[in-house]
Amino acid sequence: MSVSKSPLNLQVDTGNRQILRIALPISASILVPQINFITNNIFLSGLGQRELGLAGITGVYYLLFAVIGNGLNNGLQALISRRAGENRIDEIGSIFWHGVRISLVFALFGILCTWFIAPTVLSWSLHDHIGIEMAISFLSIRILGLPILYIYQMRNALLVGTNQSKYLILGTATEAIVNVVLDYGFIYGKLGLPKLGFNGAAYASIIAEIAGLLAVFLVIKSIGISKQLHLFEKVKYQQKYIRLILVQSYPLILQHAISILSWEYFYILIEHHGARDLAVSNTMRNLFGFFGCFTWAFAATTNTMVSNVIGQGKKDAVIPLIHRILKWSVGFALIVFIILNFSPRTFLGIYGQGEDFIIAAIPVMRVVSIAMLMMSVAVVWVNAVTGTGNSKMNLYTEIATIVFYVIYVYVVLEKLFLPITYGWMSEWLYWGVMFIPSYWYIKSNRWKTLVI
Repeated sequence: MSVSKSPLNLQVDTGNRQILRIALPISASILVPQINFITNNIFLSGLGQRELGLAGITGVYYLLFAVIGNGLNNGLQALISRRAGENRIDEIGSIFWHGVRISLVFALFGILCTWFIAPTVLSWSLHDHIGIEMAISFLSIRILGLPILYIYQMRNALLVGTNQSKYLILGTATEAIVNVVLDYGFIYGKLGLPKLGFNGAAYASIIAEIAGLLAVFLVIKSIGISKQLHLFEKVKYQQKYIRLILVQSYPLILQHAISILSWEYFYILIEHHGARDLAVSNTMRNLFGFFGCFTWAFAATTNTMVSNVIGQGKKDAVIPLIHRILKWSVGFALIVFIILNFSPRTFLGIYGQGEDFIIAAIPVMRVVSIAMLMMSVAVVWVNAVTGTGNSKMNLYTEIATIVFYVIYVYVVLEKLFLPITYGWMSEWLYWGVMFIPSYWYIKSNRWKTLVI
C-alpha cells in the first residue's frame, strides 16, 4: 500500500467534539438548500394551489436525478474518507476528478430522459392536463442545472471526506441569497426582471446553483485546500478509478433512485386525491427536508467517520462511534418532534392557504413528525453500512423495503382511497424496514473483512 508522505493528517478521532465539528457544518449546508426550496414554494403558493401542488411533483422528479448524484456522492465520500483514514492523500484528487467525469455522463443521461421520456410518463400518470403542460415546461428548463448540481455534490464529497465540512456553508449561503432574490424577481416580475411565473423558479434555481458552485471552488483554491490535496495535479484519466468508484457507488445510486421513484409514485397517487391533498403533501415534504437536515447531517457524518476509522485500522471503535452519533441524531429529532407538535399552525400558516388547508395538514404533520424520529435512528445505521464499504447491502435493503412500501401506498391510497394521513404512515413502514437489516449487518461484524 502506497502512503502519501504529505504532512497533512486527515484522520479523525471518535469523540463528541469531532462528531459535531463534522455534522454541524453539514447540517447548515443542507439547511440552506431546504430554505431555498421552501422559499420557492412560498413564492409559488402566491400563484395558487395548483402551482404549490405541482411544485411537489416537479420537485420529487428533479430529486430523483439529484439522489442519483447523491448516491455517487456517498460512494465517493466513503472512498475519500477511507483514503484519508489511511493517510493516502495522493489518491484523493484522482478519485475526486474521476467522480466528476462519471457525474457529467449521468447528467447528460438525465437531461435526455427529461426532454424525451418524461413528457410521455407525466401525461400518462397525471390527471390535470393544464398541470401536465406546466410541469413539462418547468422540468425541461430545471433539468439544465443537473451538471452543476452533480459537480456541487462531488465537491461536497471531497470536503466532507477530508474533514473540511465547514467550507460547505460558504457555497450554500451564496446559493441561498441568489435563489431568494431571483425567485422573487423571476416569479413575480420584480427587480427589473421578466415575469416568468411558475418557470421563474426553475431559472432562479439554476443560476443560484452556479453561483454556489463558483463560490466554493474559489474558496478551495484561495485557502490552499487544492494544493494540500494535489487536487489539480491528479486529473489524468485512469480506468482503475472509474471502476473503483462505480463498483462502490452503483448500488447506492440504484438504492436512492429506487427510493425516489417510489416517492414520485406516492405523489402521483396523492395527485389523484385532488389539488389540496397534493399541496398538503408538498408542505410535508418541505418540513421533512427542512427539519430533517440535522438527521441527514449525522447520517453523512456516520458514513465519513466510520470509513475513516476503519481506514485507521480501529474497527473495534466503530460500534461505540455509531452509538455516540445516534444520541445526537435522536436528540435533535426529538427537539423537532416537540416543536412541530406544539406549534403546527406556525409552520403551516406561512403558505397562506387558509384554515381548511391547515386543518387538513395538522394530522399529516403529526404522522410525519413520528416518521422523523424513526428516520433519525434508521439513517445512522444505514449510513454506517455505507461507511463499511458494503454498498450492495444498502441496495438489497432498499429493494426489500420498497416492495413493502409500494404495496402499502397502492392499497391505501388507490384501492381503498383512504385519507392521505394513512398514506403518509408509509414513512413509518419505510424507516422501520430500512433499520432492521442495517442494524443486523453492523452487529454481525461481517463488514470487518471487507476491503475497498
